[in-house]
Amino acid sequence: MTSAPPVATSSPAAPSASPVSSPPEVLQIAGVVPTHGSGTFLYAVKRGSLLGDKGPVRRFRVAVEKGSGEDPDAFATQVVSTLGDERSWTGNGTLRLQMVNGNEKADFTVYLATRDTAGQMCQQGGTNITIGGVPYTSCRATGKAIINLDRYRKSAKPYLNAKVSLAVYRNYVINHEVGHELGHHHEGCPKAGGPAPVMVQQTITLRGCVPYAWPRRDNKPFAGPHL
Repeated sequence: MTSAPPVATSSPAAPSASPVSSPPEVLQIAGVVPTHGSGTFLYAVKRGSLLGDKGPVRRFRVAVEKGSGEDPDAFATQVVSTLGDERSWTGNGTLRLQMVNGNEKADFTVYLATRDTAGQMCQQGGTNITIGGVPYTSCRATGKAIINLDRYRKSAKPYLNAKVSLAVYRNYVINHEVGHELGHHHEGCPKAGGPAPVMVQQTITLRGCVPYAWPRRDNKPFAGPHL
């Protein structure tokens, strides 16, 4: 368990697991993305409902870097909507998740950080996310699922090339990094031209598959060969 740092207040309403509404045709958000923020975080402060029907409960916090231009409650709504979907990890019936406020103890935190801060946090956790001299991907460090703001706003080349929406990419990157925190490792493509398991590094390559954002498919777990 990780201890909770002091938090700043956020929204009046707790995020729900209802699908997040965003235009399906949007591939990326226009405009310049802040490359660095304050290095400190604002936390969503409302406790969410239990996600999933069975299994042990793991609790998580949601945090957004100050200076990123993102709202912690909007991000929390995205995270809860993704993880509460029956196609996500809680749909297996072996795990429940619950968002807690920033002052409560939690098993892990989902962070949305500018690329410079994400690069530093990931490096401290033992992962180099730099591609072409720039902190590019997201990562998981112990107790931390770190989402790179560049990717959260701009998606990634495999998704852009396939003209798959930013909304789907956001589901993917949250499921992927939380999947690492839940003990899952990188996987390969099980069938060329078929959907990519969520633990494929889809931000970089689809390995011959097509984009797919979820760890479940056809109402059952969906995985590929271990790498």
